[in-house]
Amino acid sequence: MGRYGDLDYPKLTKRGFFLGVALLTIGALGEIVGTAFYGPLPAWENALFTDLEIIGILLALLSPFVFGMFLPLTE
Repeated sequence: MGRYGDLDYPKLTKRGFFLGVALLTIGALGEIVGTAFYGPLPAWENALFTDLEIIGILLALLSPFVFGMFLPLTE
């Protein structure tokens, strides 16, 4: 058993990356489709979609480094 338990690093890397891509896609499509169908969106919706995009980008970029490189090397 490793230091961090029995973690499946390839699975965590892929799932984290695809979750980040999904959040980015939901945020971008929500902003584009919402504006196209309903006109200007309220400020809270713009903030929500922007936050989804930012979190998605960070998760998609950091997940491969954390679960694909850093944690396996520290075991």
